[in-house]
Amino acid sequence: MRGEDSIQNSSEQDGRQAKGWETKTSPHSQFITTEPLEKSGEIGEHKAWDAVRDAFAQRECLGYWRYPIFSKVGKFRKEPDILIADSELGLIIIEIKSVTIDQILAIAGHRWEFQNYYTISSNPYEQAENQLFTLLGYCDREPFLRRKVSGRALVCLPLITEDQWYDSGFYQLPSCPPIIFQNHLRPLPSVCGSLPQQLRQITPIIKGSTLSDKQWQLLQAVISGTPVFRTRVGRQAFVSLQQSGKTRGSVMAEVRQRLSEFDLQQEHIGKEIPPGPQRIRGIAGSGKTVLLCQKAAHMHLKHPDWDIALVFFSRSLYHPIIAQVNKWLLRFSGGEVEYEPKNRKLQVLHAWGAKNQPGLYSTLCRAAGVKRLTVEDTQSNRPNEALAEVCTQLLHNTVVPTLYDAILIDEGQDLIVDDPLKFQGKQPFYWMAYQALRPVDSAQPEQRRLIWGYDEAQSLESLKIPNASELFGEDLGHLVTGQYSGGIRKSEIMHRCYRTPGPILTAAHGIGMGLLRYGGMLTGITRAEDWRAIGYEVTGRFIPGEQVTLSRPPENSPNLVPELWEGSVLEFVAYRSRQEELSALAQNILYNLRHDGLKPSREILVIVLGSGFEAMKLETTVAEFLISQGIDIYIPSTPDCNILQTDKEQRNPNKFWCEGGVTVSRIHRAKGNEAEMVYVVGLDNVAKDESNLQLRNQLFVALTRAKGWVKLSGIGSYPMYEEMWRVMRSGDTFTFTFRRPPQREIGVTDTSELLKRYDTGGRNFQNADLTGAQLAGADLRNANLIGAILRNADLRNAQLDGAKLVIADLCGADLRNANLRKAKLVGAILRDARLSGADLSWGKLGNADLRNAQLVGAKLVGVKLSGADLSGADLTGANLEAVDLSDVNLTGATMPDGSVGE
Repeated sequence: MRGEDSIQNSSEQDGRQAKGWETKTSPHSQFITTEPLEKSGEIGEHKAWDAVRDAFAQRECLGYWRYPIFSKVGKFRKEPDILIADSELGLIIIEIKSVTIDQILAIAGHRWEFQNYYTISSNPYEQAENQLFTLLGYCDREPFLRRKVSGRALVCLPLITEDQWYDSGFYQLPSCPPIIFQNHLRPLPSVCGSLPQQLRQITPIIKGSTLSDKQWQLLQAVISGTPVFRTRVGRQAFVSLQQSGKTRGSVMAEVRQRLSEFDLQQEHIGKEIPPGPQRIRGIAGSGKTVLLCQKAAHMHLKHPDWDIALVFFSRSLYHPIIAQVNKWLLRFSGGEVEYEPKNRKLQVLHAWGAKNQPGLYSTLCRAAGVKRLTVEDTQSNRPNEALAEVCTQLLHNTVVPTLYDAILIDEGQDLIVDDPLKFQGKQPFYWMAYQALRPVDSAQPEQRRLIWGYDEAQSLESLKIPNASELFGEDLGHLVTGQYSGGIRKSEIMHRCYRTPGPILTAAHGIGMGLLRYGGMLTGITRAEDWRAIGYEVTGRFIPGEQVTLSRPPENSPNLVPELWEGSVLEFVAYRSRQEELSALAQNILYNLRHDGLKPSREILVIVLGSGFEAMKLETTVAEFLISQGIDIYIPSTPDCNILQTDKEQRNPNKFWCEGGVTVSRIHRAKGNEAEMVYVVGLDNVAKDESNLQLRNQLFVALTRAKGWVKLSGIGSYPMYEEMWRVMRSGDTFTFTFRRPPQREIGVTDTSELLKRYDTGGRNFQNADLTGAQLAGADLRNANLIGAILRNADLRNAQLDGAKLVIADLCGADLRNANLRKAKLVGAILRDARLSGADLSWGKLGNADLRNAQLVGAKLVGVKLSGADLSGADLTGANLEAVDLSDVNLTGATMPDGSVGE
C-alpha cells in the first residue's frame, strides 16, 4: 500500500503490537456473513472476505460481511461490503470492487468510471467514508467512547495487483484512496506483512486511542445496536436512590443505564438473512421478538423490492412490534427510513386480521378473491383452532397466491393445533404461509424464506412442538436441519434469558415442568444435550430411578436485578380467603406506587390464572376490588381505565396498557407483554388441577412476564403449594429422582427431533447436520441420512442396518460395535472413524474415504469397497471374506494378518 495517505508513522503504532497482540488466540474473533455469497459474480468478494477472516482469525475482533448500515447511493441504499471492529484498530470499512484493471476507465475525484461492469460509475471510497462516519456517530453518543474509536475506510480490488495499478498510472491521482490489492489478500509476510499489519499503516480518518476492555465491550454493544433499546433516565431517578435507599424504581433506573452485554448468537440471528426456512427456538425472555423485528428491518433495507410480512398472534403486540421495527429501520438507515404502514413491501400483520386491520389470512383471501371468514363462521371456541379452521378452508377451496418473499412469525407455538384440525398432515396456518411464499431458488422450490420463533413452554392451547415435520409434513421434515452456506444455521436455540431474573426463570421451569413434583415430572426435557442447549448444566441420566441435578449458571441469566436488590425477587404467599389475597395485593400495589416509584402503567402488571369463565370471573373480581381501594385499573381491550366491560364496537384488541392504570389481565392477553413488577393471582386455579399441562404453562408464562419481581399468591391449601416452595428453595439448582418419561417430552436439538421423528415413522433425514450428536444405541434402521453431517457423532452400538449414508460425513465418528449391515455408504467420509467391532457386512462403500479408520475386528463380509481409500486404516482381525477390493488404496494399512499394505 504505497502513496502519501497510506503509510503511517511507526511512532503512531500503539504498544499492542509489541505485546504480541497479532498472534494472540482469541475466543472473541467472530465473523458474520449476513447473506450467503452465492452469485458467480461475487468471486472477488469471496476472495476478499475469506482473506479477511483468515487474517483476523486470531485477533479480538468482530467481522461482518455486509453489515446493515445503509447509505443512499443514487436510487438505492447500500451497506458496507466488510466491516471490521477490532479492539486495537477500531472500525474498518472495506468497499470491494471486483473489477479488472481494464474495466476502470477513469477516476475523477471520488468518482470511478467503469466499462463492461454492472454499473458505469460509483464512489466507493466516499461511500465507505459516509458509512464509517455514521457508525462513529453512534459511538460518539456513548460518553465512554466519544472520540476514542479509530476509523479507517479503504477500497479493495481483489482482481487487480499492485503492479497493474502502478502501471496504469492511477496511483498518481491526488484522490487515490487507500487500497488493498490482490497480492495483499494473501501476502508473503516477509514482503509486506500480514493484512492487519498493512491496515495499521493506513492513516485513520479519525484517530482514536487504545481501547480498554470495558470500552471494547461497549464498542461491541454499539455495533450490535444494543443502545437502540436503552432508556435514558434523568437525574431525578437517582435522587430517590440516594435519599431513601434502594427502591424498586431506583434499581430499575440503574438497570436501564447499564448497557446489555454483547451477545454473539443474537448478532448472528438478527443480522443473517437465510436463503430458505429458519427456526428460532428461544426460552422466554431471550429476545426472539426483538431479533425478528431486527431481521425484518434488515431485509427491507437490503431488499426494498421484496414483499415481507412480520406476523404475530397476540393483538396486544401490534404497537410494540411496530415500535421495534421502526427503531431498527432508523438505526440501520442512519435515521432516514421509518416504518410506513402504507408501504406494502414491509407489513406488520396479525395472523388473522380484523375488519379494519389486515392480517396475513385476510390479505391472502383478498388476493385470492375469496371471502374472509371470521370466528363466527367457525365451529371452534379457541382462537388458534378457529384460525386453523378458516386456513384449512382457504387451502381446500383455492390456490394460495404467492405474495411474499419472506414471512417471519413470532409466537409460533400459538399457531399450532392438534392432529384432528391439521390439513393433510400439516399445520394449516404454517402451510398457508409456506404456500404464500415465492421460492428462493426455482431449482429448489421447497426453499422458501419462512422464519418462525417459538417457545413450546409457552403453549397455552396445543402441546405440539412446531418443528418442520409437524408444520410441513414428514416429506419436508429435513428443511431446518444443518446450515446454509456462509455458516447461517437453519435452526437456532437461544439459551440466555435477558428479561426475567434468574431465580424467577428457574422457578418457572421447575414448576412449569413439575421437576420437583412428588409424582414425577409432567412435561419437559429428558436428554442432557437438550438441557444444555437451553442453558442448564446436567449431572446424572434420565433413567427411571436415577438422580438428576440441573443447574443454571448465572451467565445464562444476566438480568441484574437479583444482584442490585437486597431482598427476594420471587415470593409466594397462600392466603385463607380471596378477600385476604386481594387486600394484600392492593397494599402491595399502593406501596409500589407511593414508595417504590413504579408507574402504574407498563411497570406494574396483575395476571390472573385459570381457564375460561373461572379466569374471567377472577379478573373482574380483582379489578373491582382494586378500584374500591382507590387504584385505577385497566382491563385490556376496553376503551379506558376503570371500565370492566364494553360492547364489541368499542373494544380495542390492540390495547393492553392505559396511562395511569394498572393492567389486570388474563394470561392469553398478557402473553408477549412484560412489566417490572408482576403479580400473579389465583394459583389455586392451577393447583386444584395440578397435572393439567396447559394450566402449568399458564403459570410459566405469567412468571416470565417479569423484568424484576414476582409476587405469586393463591388461596387454600394444595400439594402444589408445597411443590412451589420446594422449587423456590432450590434456587438455581434442582436435584430430583427421574421416575418415568413425562406426559409430554420436549426435544429442542436436531438429535432429539430426529429420534422422535424416527419413533413416529419418519425416515427422511437427508442433509441433517448432526455434528457431535449423542446417538449411542439409537435405532436408525433404514433411515435416509444421505449427505448428513455426523462428524464426531457418538454412534456406538447404533442400529443402522440398511441406512442410506451416501456421501455422508462421518469423519471422526465413533461407530464401535454399530450394526451397518447392508448400509449404503458410497462416497461417505469415514476418515479417522472408529469402526472396531462394527458389522458392515454386505454394505456398499465404493469410493468411501476410510483413511486412518479403526476397523479392528470389524465384519466386512461381502462389502463392496471398489475405489475406496483405506490408507493408514487398521484392519487387524477384520473379516474380509468375499470383499471387493478392486482399485482400493491400502497404502500403510494394517491388514487382518498384521501385514502392512503397499
